[in-house]
Formats: sequence, C-alpha cells, structure tokens
Amino acid sequence: MLGASTREHENFIRIRCSMFDVRCSTFVFFFVLMNQPSHPSLIIIFARYPETGAVKTRLIPALGPEEACRLHRRLTENTLEQVRLLQERYPVTAEVHYTGGSVPAMSAWLGQHWDYLRQAEGDLGRRMEQALTGAFQGGRKRVLLIGTDIPELNAGRLEEALNRLEENDLVLGPARDGGYYLIGLKKPQPELFPPGLPWGTERVLQETLRSADRLGLQVAFLETLHDIDRPEDLSGLVLGGNLSGPPAPPEISIIIPTLNESPAIGRTLSAIGPLANLEIIVADGGSTDDTCRLAESLGVRIVHAPAGRARQMNRGAAEAQGRLLLFLHADTILPSGFVGHVQNTLARPGAVAGAFRLKIEPGLKGLLLIERLANFRSAAWQLPYGDQGLFLLAALFREMGGYPEIPFMEDVEFIRRLRRRGKIAMAPAAVITSARRWEKVGVWRNTLLNQLFLAAYFLGIKPDTLFRCYRSKMGR
Repeated sequence: MLGASTREHENFIRIRCSMFDVRCSTFVFFFVLMNQPSHPSLIIIFARYPETGAVKTRLIPALGPEEACRLHRRLTENTLEQVRLLQERYPVTAEVHYTGGSVPAMSAWLGQHWDYLRQAEGDLGRRMEQALTGAFQGGRKRVLLIGTDIPELNAGRLEEALNRLEENDLVLGPARDGGYYLIGLKKPQPELFPPGLPWGTERVLQETLRSADRLGLQVAFLETLHDIDRPEDLSGLVLGGNLSGPPAPPEISIIIPTLNESPAIGRTLSAIGPLANLEIIVADGGSTDDTCRLAESLGVRIVHAPAGRARQMNRGAAEAQGRLLLFLHADTILPSGFVGHVQNTLARPGAVAGAFRLKIEPGLKGLLLIERLANFRSAAWQLPYGDQGLFLLAALFREMGGYPEIPFMEDVEFIRRLRRRGKIAMAPAAVITSARRWEKVGVWRNTLLNQLFLAAYFLGIKPDTLFRCYRSKMGR
C-alpha cells in the first residue's frame, strides 16, 4: 500500500508539472505574441528638421536659404503623405528617424501620427545600418529605408518595393546621381554599409552591388528616379511639376486685426521677418490712415471685414491656409524664434492652445507689477488676454466656430471655451506690447477698470453694455 501510494503521488506530481509546463508555454507564447509588432513590415523615413540655412545647402546659391528650406519642407511633407496613402491599403507601419530639432518640434511639424526616433551618430552608412538593425531586432520581417528628396517616390512604388521583398533579399531604388533613394531588406546586412564608403557620390550604388554580390544576395530594382539635391535638379521639378498640386500650405498663419494702426503696424510686421512657411494676414476693419498701404508694402496679405476685433479675426482665419493660427495685436512684437516656441508649446501633453508671456514696453512706473500679475493670471488660471498672442490648431479654431462676434471680451469668452477642451500652455518667451493704453489712461486707472469690466462680464452684464461703458471711460 505504501508503494502504491508513492506511485500515485509521483504520478500526481508529474501531472501537475506537465500542467505547469503547459501553462508556462502558453504564457510564453502569448507574451511573445503580444510583444510582436502589429505589422511585420516597416518603412523608415530619414528626415531632417527644417532649419533655414542648414538644409538643402547645395541649393542655397540658386534659391536662397529661405526658399531652399521651404522646398525641403515640401519634399518631406510630400514623402510622408505618400507613406500615409500606402498605409490606407497596405499593412505597414512607419518611423521617422530625424536629425536636428527634437521630438516635440518634429511632431508639431509633421503631426503626431508618426513615431520619431533620433538617428544614430556617424556617417550616413552607419546611421542607416543602425536603423535597419534596430528594426529587425524589434521583430520586423521586411524593412524599407527611404529619404525625402525624391518627389516621384509615391505610394505605388513603395508597395512595389515591399512586394518584391517577398522573393528577393535586397531591393534598391537607384537614383540618377549614382546613389539610391530606397533600400529594402529582410534581415540585417551590415556588410552593405562598410566604413569609408563615399556616401553622397556616384559610386554608392556600384559599391553596394559589389557587396551584395559577395554576400550572394538576390537583388531586385525599382525604377531609376532623380533626387532634388543640386541646382541642376530643379529644372525637372519646376518644369515637370513633379510635386503636383498647389504648394504646401504654410505652417503658421499670423492674423493681425487692424483699425488705423499705421504708427504700430510697420514695426510689428518688420519684427516678424521673412520666414519660410509663414503667412501673415492683416484683417483690416476700415482704416482711413496708411495701415493697409504700409502692410502691402511689406508684402503682407490684406483682407477686409466690418470693424470689430472678433469679426476681423474670424475673417482673417477664414482666409488662412496655415495648420496653426496665431492671433496678434497690431502693437505687439513677437519674440525671436517664436515659430519654435509655438510648435513646442502645442506639443506639450494636453495642450490645445498657447500664448506668450507678457512684457510691456518700459516707460511708466508700475508696469513691471502689471506684467507679473498678468503672467501669474495666465499661468495659474489659464487666462491669457488677446495681447499675448494666442495660438492654436486651425482645425480646432474652426471646430469651435471661431471668436464669438461680440463687441467686447471676445478673447476672454473664447479662452473660457478653450479651457473646456484642454490646457492653455504658456510659451517661455514674452511678446512685447505697447504701453500706449496705460499712457493714455494711467497705469492704475487702466488696470482697475480692466478688472472691473472683467468682473462685470463674469457677473453676466451684456457685452454691448460693457463696450459702451468702456468706450466712455477709456476715451475711445
């Protein structure tokens, strides 16, 4: 009986161990399955953040730094659009491997749809080899790596490359300058990226094919295309219309409502400067001075609207083409590097809009305290005023119906609505606004009246009534 009991006990232990092994195997299987990429195919896009003077440098003698930067942006955006179109019909994910800038800056430029990774250090070959190896280590089965200089690289050619990888070890898209615009692999091949290979020369494709031959790789080719890298490449781009359709929209549209602002508008516009991928719209409410003439002389677009800041800003926004809108008073100067501040501020978690800190032109006692109070109010209560340069996505502005077309407190009411959507973040830089309001009425009188009007508005007094009172008290 003791022996039988022992055997039964041993059998019981073996059964329990077998069940444990099955459970462990099942757990490992599902753990591995859950950690596999959602799609085995990946496209890596090598991109550079657009900094004027630092991109398309070989085109600067022909185009100038601003236009070369604009072209770089347009080519990159075109490439990403083709990848997005491919994703609508083909199971593939994509990563943007970038140099320059930062993840928030890249995301603000190209959108949050993409995964952003900084490129490795070293020459182009080292960076490509590291990107491809990392992708395969992450479980990818087919990987394409492309640049952004080929306007003819479309979704159809990308799909063709992925399909050709099914039966080939290596897929190359030859460029007419002797390099290649696409490389596709099914496993790491570091020997294709040897140290010392003269990247950027006409020998790249030839040397790559020699390495592939030594490795015994079966190679497939796509159609030979030309990239846009040198001045001689531009003729095909311009005359052939390789980037079909209208030019890419500006990143930011700056909307400035004006009414007889000739003393201030020239300085405000000149401070913005000729920046690439930027649109400036002066929404005039019927000026009788030189406001429009001064704006037109600086190459700014003029739109006309019935007088009233809300109506004018809505009219300007209706004409704007930018992805982002920035509303600016005519007597307010934007800080240097404001484009980056706008992009990085909107890239913060939960941010739906942003504004700048306030700085008032010096000259009157007490203004420093007013600045500090305004900046505290903006940060603590998320209640910046219109003279702090409010900015947000154009799509969100239109979804909200724009500014309420009331004669007074339109910025306060719009901010209240925005706060229901998310956070209104403050940029680290400050705009400089004119002290003329305080000079005309007095620092403390102006501040006291503003707070009284704000309290009356929150108590429910109609904007029309407040506006009439405001004009009488402020002498307007």
